[in-house]
Amino acid sequence: MVIGATAPDWMEWLVKLTGRHIKHRGVTHILTHWLAAALATTFLFDFHGIAAAFAWGGFSHILTDAMTVSGVPFTPYSDRRFHLFGGRFRTGDPVEYGISFVVVVLCIMLMKLIGDTGFMPFFYDWAGYYGNGVIDAYEWKQNRFRIL
Repeated sequence: MVIGATAPDWMEWLVKLTGRHIKHRGVTHILTHWLAAALATTFLFDFHGIAAAFAWGGFSHILTDAMTVSGVPFTPYSDRRFHLFGGRFRTGDPVEYGISFVVVVLCIMLMKLIGDTGFMPFFYDWAGYYGNGVIDAYEWKQNRFRIL
């Protein structure tokens, strides 16, 4: 997902290496393309969810760029830019960190709500470990209210 979240920007760089000039937040930042890729890889066959994670990472990049003053193109045929929250934010503003913090908290809450669906580093099931006899009561009591 991290590689996908930076993909629209490094894809621009790759296109520029070929000698073709494209403007920033142009052809690699089209909202509908990233959304279509994310939905297609989520609901069609995808090897271990790798392409879906890449596409959703790219889509999240597009959404955050849409919050900025310059916005992003909605479709390749539109001459207008798409903005979220009126495009009031600038890259590097404190509100950018606030939004990132809210997204991280929501992801943690969602993962806790879903439960243990596999290996999730940093999210330990202390009650499950105690119930299975992996840890003792003292260690469970020390860690039972830890989120991370």
